[in-house]
Amino acid sequence: MSEDGGSDGDGSLATEEDIDVKPILIEWATSPSPCSSSAGSEGHVRPLLDHHGQRISDNEQDDIETEEDENEGLMDLCMKPREGKDMVLGGMTAPADVFCSVPGRLSLLSSTSKYKVTVGEVQRRLSPPECLNASLLGGVLRRAKSKNGGRLLREKLEKIGLNLPAGRRKAANVTLLTSLVEGEAIHLARDFGYVCETEFPTRQIAEYLTRQHTADPGEAYRRKEILLATKQVAKELTDLLNQDRSPLCNTRPNLLLDPSIQRHLTHFSLITHGFGSPAMVAALTAFQNYLGESLKQLDKVYPSSNSLPLGDPNKIDKDSQKK
Repeated sequence: MSEDGGSDGDGSLATEEDIDVKPILIEWATSPSPCSSSAGSEGHVRPLLDHHGQRISDNEQDDIETEEDENEGLMDLCMKPREGKDMVLGGMTAPADVFCSVPGRLSLLSSTSKYKVTVGEVQRRLSPPECLNASLLGGVLRRAKSKNGGRLLREKLEKIGLNLPAGRRKAANVTLLTSLVEGEAIHLARDFGYVCETEFPTRQIAEYLTRQHTADPGEAYRRKEILLATKQVAKELTDLLNQDRSPLCNTRPNLLLDPSIQRHLTHFSLITHGFGSPAMVAALTAFQNYLGESLKQLDKVYPSSNSLPLGDPNKIDKDSQKK
């Protein structure tokens, strides 16, 4: 949308064209439309109104219909009604409806990605734990600063049923993650995971740190037991984080975890806008890969079937001393 600013480009994962769509008030009627083939039923559709509440002329309606045909994909995403429910743009909308589209902050100028911001995401930014004010929310949505910018933003939010009182104070500390919308935060977490998987030197670190534990069979045995136990604990935490079902973008998945722990993960997700849990999983996965490589290094020096039998490590120390 033109009001969001930013230049068009091809993003690596979530690129969209900057499409200028006129803000109009549309009501989806549940009764059959005038074009319905059902006999004896008449649909009722309110006339199109502009964002000032004035009725749009027939010529202007034709222009709008032409633009809607050209931008059918975006309009479907932004304004598609839910089955069996009225959807009024200007009243209470569904959380999955698109509020606006903003350019990414972390993209290179030559390939600026754009991310859709849903009504649900705006509601999450206005609610605890962040409770953003008009100034911060305007910055997140890349609104140009103006004399009446805060008032215009509040008016636009009121049209979708969200209240942003004037003079409110933010609740959470502002970090670099505050400036990211959920789509870009998830994109950043995905790229961080890819770099951890492909570039983190797990084997080299394992070789370097395991070298000092291979001189004595008893010490090597104890080291192996520690690595196995640590790997099990890390896997438990990774599995827990992979079951996080915090609401993000236009999704609100069914819960898998007990609500008593899910609410804490949701708090973490709200503060990091979806970056937190995936980034933690990426780091823990790299850590588990390091543990696995360390076990391989120990097996190269003391194969499990020979020099490191299961048993008491103290007995192994005594046997080695007798020899």
